[in-house]
Formats: sequence, structure tokens, C-alpha cells
Amino acid sequence: MTGFNVEVANQIAVLTIDRPKANAIDSVTSRAMGEAFVALEDDPEVRVVIVTGAGDRFFSAGWDLSAGEDYDVDNGVGGFGGFPDLPNRRTPVIAAVNGMAVGGGFEIAIAADLIVAADHAQFFVPEAAIGIIPDAGSVRLPRLLPAHIATELMLTGRRMPAAEAAHYGLVNRVVPGSELLTAAHTLADEIVASAPLSVAAILDISRRTATMEVGDAMKAIRNFESYRAAIDSEDAQEGTKSFTEKRPPVWKGR
Repeated sequence: MTGFNVEVANQIAVLTIDRPKANAIDSVTSRAMGEAFVALEDDPEVRVVIVTGAGDRFFSAGWDLSAGEDYDVDNGVGGFGGFPDLPNRRTPVIAAVNGMAVGGGFEIAIAADLIVAADHAQFFVPEAAIGIIPDAGSVRLPRLLPAHIATELMLTGRRMPAAEAAHYGLVNRVVPGSELLTAAHTLADEIVASAPLSVAAILDISRRTATMEVGDAMKAIRNFESYRAAIDSEDAQEGTKSFTEKRPPVWKGR
């Protein structure tokens, strides 16, 4: 594949960005990643996707400036990085940040549903220093970090170390680099243990109610197809039954 590889085992897919030297992504790679994410989304055997970078220095340096592409180039169905703008995504994505997440690489990481970071990882958006804009970062970072911290990062390009990212709740786990993928797989296994329709419904509800008032959201969700699919499913009955019978549930996804 172009600039990345995908491995699937035990209902978990690992997509590794592999474009030496800094895992920067051009439009061809981004479009191919989008196609890969669509295929994984359509694969009933894939319950979680882990995104990481090759090596231990860069998760991704973001947009490949050396490609000489226009700023408004087509990055594919899922937007830059393959999944951030993928419509109606039901499969959780874990970013396993193995090194520096720079610019668009940072934006890919914060678009994931969960983030596990190596203790040497760093997050920064240097776009303003080279006369461009962290477009997704400008939207997402102020929603994930205290406003003044987000603004500082975007205006100055300051590097945020993994420990600081954990302090602000931007990442779920910080672990030694040698334990990164193990920690990401452990988190993925915990998701796989949950009911697939419930997981899909939670992602759908969170996305669709993000800008709604709480009262309006609570009224609306009962009419969401994903909500009804989970609540009215055989798995909902199986979950209750397995709990009372003190055994692990057997999910069917229906």
C-alpha cells in the first residue's frame, strides 16, 4: 500500500503510517488511507482500529510540504489522514502516538476517539510560523483543551509533551514507548468486550449531539436509528441475561 500498512487480528486492525523520514502524508496517501478506513468500517470482523506511526520518532509530521501540493487538495473520503471526516463512522479509532505528532499529525491524533501516547511523544501545530493555518486544529483544540492553552499552542507552535497532554485530559494513557502498542491493544480489547451495537450508538450519539443543548439531545437520541438498534437488539437481552447468570456475554451484533 501507499505509505502505510494494515494488519488485522482478533477483531483489531492496526494501521501504521510508514513514510520515512517523518511519516508525513501527501494527498495520494491520504486518499488511500480513506479507502482503507472505508474497507475496515465495512468489515464486520473489525471492531477497533489503532492508528500509529512507524519507528519511534514521528507519529506523523502531518502534511507533506515536500509534495508541493495545493492547500485545498482533495484528501479523500475521510479527509486528511483517512478517518477524521469519514461520514457516520461506527468503528472506534485509537491513536497510538509513538513520537512527534506535528501539524496535521496532531490533528489526526485528536480526531481519534481515544489516544495512547508514548512518554516521549510531543504534540504541536507549527502552521502559523510558516504562514498557513491548522484548520482542523483551530476547530478541535479549543474544544479539547482550556481555551488559553489551545490558543497558545496554535499561535506559538509550542511543543506539548505527553505528560502535559495527560494533565489536560487530551490523552487517555501515557506509557513507556516500548509498551505503547501493548497499551493500545489492551484498550482495544476492552472495547471489543463491549456490545458492538452499543459502541456504534455511543459514537453516533456523541457526534450528532455535540452542538445540541442537553435537554434537546436527550429528547432527540431516542429517535436515532443507532439508539433503537442497540436498545431493541438481541444483544441488549443477552447483556442482561449474562449479567444475571454471571457469565461473559456472547455478542451477535444484532
